[in-house]
Amino acid sequence: MKKMFLFLIIASAISCGKKVSQENTSTTPKETQKEVAVGGDSDSHGCKASAGYTWSTLKKECIRVFENSTRLNHAEDGKTYSTVSYVIFDGNKAELFLDTQKESIILERKSEGDSWKKDDLELIPWKGYVLKKAGKIIYTGE
Repeated sequence: MKKMFLFLIIASAISCGKKVSQENTSTTPKETQKEVAVGGDSDSHGCKASAGYTWSTLKKECIRVFENSTRLNHAEDGKTYSTVSYVIFDGNKAELFLDTQKESIILERKSEGDSWKKDDLELIPWKGYVLKKAGKIIYTGE
């Protein structure tokens, strides 16, 4: 009986040893695994895109455009869009974060009640906001 018990313990140990050695050979050695640093995606301003941060020229800091901003949706043009844009305000300036542009765009207005403008872009405060490009409505938001 003791011999049988001793045999089972030895057989179990050998079996476990095989599993461990098989597992070690099936994985890639640690030296060749590529390690990715979490939050290692900072842009030139130190903003971490993976955490939702983008540089704001207007605020001069990293912000999350989807917080404390106004959402702008593509105007109804018969197409389906899966993205949106945002605008933030500071005094007589507005910063546009358009899904079609890599960099934000700063618009200015002369006085309260006027629309914000830059080149052929115009952001009009009407039933929320309307963004026009060359006179054509491209975004609306509330």
